Amino acid sequence: MERQVTWMDEQATERFAQQLAELVQPGDVICLQGDLGAGKTTFTQYFGKGLGIKRAVKSPTYTIIREYEQGRIPLYHMDAYRLEETGAEGIGLWEYFDGDGVCVIEWPQFIVEDLPDDYLWVTIKKLSSSSRQVSLVSHGARSQAIIQCLED
Repeated sequence: MERQVTWMDEQATERFAQQLAELVQPGDVICLQGDLGAGKTTFTQYFGKGLGIKRAVKSPTYTIIREYEQGRIPLYHMDAYRLEETGAEGIGLWEYFDGDGVCVIEWPQFIVEDLPDDYLWVTIKKLSSSSRQVSLVSHGARSQAIIQCLED
């Protein structure tokens, strides 16, 4: 299943991220693809806020994974950009995928072969300084259910 949405401004990004945060369950995986500056980390900051995370959500570019435990469910924010050459073997992604939280992965195209069977793929394309074209594609029954709930 696929759905297209447009975020006309940062407030629309925030509303969408918070709506998605209300729908996720432990074990859900959200993949964020987009060029530098598309808004992946900004989206994740609002998503974390929607989960009830009070501390600042920062880019995990250098740490690869940042864990936020204090929300409704834990948030595991990952950045796979540095894994392009090495892959994800040996860093324990499955422990996060099978864990008690939700995983948000920036630059997921570098670890596609390591993803679980079910995930939501979100492509963010920058249209202007404030607007974004967003494509949501489900890969599995759970991610399809999430998209259907977002349409309601």
